[in-house]
Amino acid sequence: TLPKGLTASTGLDALTHAIEGLITKGAWEMSDMFEIKAIEMITRYLETAVFEPTNAEARNGMAVAQYIAGMAFSNVGLGVVHGMAHPLGAIFDIPHGVANALLLPIVMEFNAPAALDKYVEISKAMNVYREGMSKEEAARAAVDAVRALAVRVGIPQHLSELGIKESDLDKLATAAIADVCTPGNPREVTKDIILELYKKAL
Repeated sequence: TLPKGLTASTGLDALTHAIEGLITKGAWEMSDMFEIKAIEMITRYLETAVFEPTNAEARNGMAVAQYIAGMAFSNVGLGVVHGMAHPLGAIFDIPHGVANALLLPIVMEFNAPAALDKYVEISKAMNVYREGMSKEEAARAAVDAVRALAVRVGIPQHLSELGIKESDLDKLATAAIADVCTPGNPREVTKDIILELYKKAL
């Protein structure tokens, strides 16, 4: 019975769990299996769950997808999307799913060089892979698909829309580099790198 906005943000939180869990340093074959299935199911069901709130198949599909994504990431960890989203919620009360959904494609772009094979799998799970694509092209398609899904379900695309100012970013980056999720990121980050990622999201 969640309203549209919460269905969208919690659904994209689940997608963030699945994608970060797939590419995190601790990922392995069994967690990958769960995360890829979750990405497939979220791609299939999220929009319907948002726009047809009484559609039981879509609601059930999202419930199962978030559950299996959670089973996997709780064993392998997450990454810097969550590391950056946590202080946005803690300091500025931005809903967790909204923060994750806004940051996910930006951080995916940054992480792509460290996880190209996994990004090919994401593009396939999201039905945007085309025969003959290079790994880099598949990665771009995956990032674009995530961003487009967020836009379609009404997620803000800029932190400035949520009241965040450039003067807030240093404090956020300090908190994000210390977050428990950040070390699991597949590509190493520093406070300065996180600051630049926040700036891209502003």
